[in-house]
Amino acid sequence: MFEANILTILIATLIIIYLTAMLLTKMQKAKQLEQEAEELKKSLDNMDEQAKIIVRTDIELNRIQEELDKKISGLYALQKLSHSISMTLVEDQIFQRLSPEHIDELGFEKSLVFLWDKKRGAFFLKTALGYLEEEKELISSHLNGNKEKFLNIIEADKTLSSITMPDNFIDKNTLHSIFKTNYFIIAPILPKQSECGFIFIGTEKTDTLVTEGDEELIKILATQLGQALENARLFEKTWNSQRELEEKVGERTQELTAALEEVKKMNKRKTDFVSSVSHELRTPLTSIKGYAAILLTGKLGEIPAEAKQRLDKINRHSDELGHIVNELLDISRIESGKVTMSLEPWDLREVINKTEDLLSGQLKEKKINLEILLQPKDFRVLIDQTQIGRVFINLIGNAMKFTPADGKISISAKKNEGLIQVDVSDTGCGIPPEAKDSIFEEFFRVENSINQEVKGTGLGLALVKRIIEAHQGKIWVNSIMGKGTTFSFTLAQG
Repeated sequence: MFEANILTILIATLIIIYLTAMLLTKMQKAKQLEQEAEELKKSLDNMDEQAKIIVRTDIELNRIQEELDKKISGLYALQKLSHSISMTLVEDQIFQRLSPEHIDELGFEKSLVFLWDKKRGAFFLKTALGYLEEEKELISSHLNGNKEKFLNIIEADKTLSSITMPDNFIDKNTLHSIFKTNYFIIAPILPKQSECGFIFIGTEKTDTLVTEGDEELIKILATQLGQALENARLFEKTWNSQRELEEKVGERTQELTAALEEVKKMNKRKTDFVSSVSHELRTPLTSIKGYAAILLTGKLGEIPAEAKQRLDKINRHSDELGHIVNELLDISRIESGKVTMSLEPWDLREVINKTEDLLSGQLKEKKINLEILLQPKDFRVLIDQTQIGRVFINLIGNAMKFTPADGKISISAKKNEGLIQVDVSDTGCGIPPEAKDSIFEEFFRVENSINQEVKGTGLGLALVKRIIEAHQGKIWVNSIMGKGTTFSFTLAQG
């Protein structure tokens, strides 16, 4: 019995020990499970926080993407609008290019453009989108009632928006009631050399926020409007100046044409008069010379020596006057086109040699050396040989008058742009600079001591000029006082 109790106690003890061990094991497992649950909760909390971060990041990325899409869309709209306004140089058409579609693509639905009229001291409306007529009048009235504040914005060249609007500007509720917008942007329009203004752009939508990107886009648009306005006004100014210039040129052309016609009439009258007078003079001159010649022969009886001297003077002066009349007639005929140049190829040296033979006696008498600096057959010219001979006679004769004894006259030639340029130079006293422009005028003579002693008509060089021009050539003179003169003229190659 005792042993049975001991056994029972032993079994109970073992059971208690087993149960205690099991309890301890379960407690340990429970604690482990509790730790694992705590770790799992932490992991879930971390996952929840990461999920929140991912969601926030996704929302921010979506917002950034929307903002980027908005900027890209705005830039695309701005590019189309800029291209449109740059395609015109008419001021009113610039603002007509601002269409509701363009404004909508920029994310707004209302727009106004005002320019400042300095003379009237007021803003005037250039264009309005999204407003009724009565609303435009109300806005214009309100704007000019607060024009100083808007002028300050323009002068400061500052872009404002409903977000960045300063407190001392205009009450937001007032702006909303006048401009009918919840959000807006105001950007100055500043042409360089013309009247300034601003563009107002806004929206009534409450879910639209104005960003810095929107302000930048509208500022760029305002700058481009200012540039387009400057170009249009510059073009208008240039166009008006051109029209005025064309009108003045037209008027002046008519005046010059009328004056030219009058000059032509006067020249014709002069030519006709000179020709008529010259013809009228030849008859009495011929009679005077004829009677003088008869008297000098003594056929009508012997004449005293004194009378004979006077008859010689009459005869000599008749010859001089006849020479003048002939030169006047030649000039008149050439001017009127009655003298036709018989153009033939000639060796220039041969023409000059003939002139040298005619003037050799005078050259020898005056002790002047004539130097011909061109060889035979080097230069062939297409000329009227008789008329060009008169040119050389006059030019060499003129040079002999003003070249002192032991002086030199030289003739040279050269090819110049398909023409032959002939130069007749002397070592005479020269021509004053102020006389060069008049040297080829009829009856003009240089005022100097030589001309006072040497007789002349002032027709020789005028005749030379007419002959050269009748050959489609040009003649000019270069001279240095005290060193000499060179007459140059051109002829066609033969």
